[in-house]
Amino acid sequence: MCGVRISYLIEHPEYIPQLAQWLFEEWDLILGEKTPEARIKKLNAHMNRDKLPIAWVAHANGQVLGTAALRVNDLERREDLTPWLGGVFVGSQFRRRGIGAALCATVEDAARSRGIQTLYLFTLDKQAWYSRLGWTVLGPCVWHQRPGDIMYKHLQTA
Repeated sequence: MCGVRISYLIEHPEYIPQLAQWLFEEWDLILGEKTPEARIKKLNAHMNRDKLPIAWVAHANGQVLGTAALRVNDLERREDLTPWLGGVFVGSQFRRRGIGAALCATVEDAARSRGIQTLYLFTLDKQAWYSRLGWTVLGPCVWHQRPGDIMYKHLQTA
């Protein structure tokens, strides 16, 4: 996909309704959010550049493609691990084009530039994909009664 750009979410609030709909459809059954409005509220909290949480959006030709965030914490009862790559999502019609990997790299670069040496994430079923991006399984974890894994990545400084 040509012309893909990654920007801070705060620079493109017009994408929030679409992102909220996608994220609501993807995770509502697990989180039990009743409406996409709950997700909009969470996305609004990520409209930062200088303090966590920070979200980024991948977009091209006026269309949002996906999102990812850098958060202080992303998993209840694991506040000892910080910060986290979270909310990685690419619209189904835009997958398998490197957009998710580019979003992850953007978050990793942002973390690295803030002096962060280790990032964490939680995934239910994308362990193999994250492993290809250099992430390592830390251990199993249950989230909303669903088994998954916490993963980590040591960020190399330039």
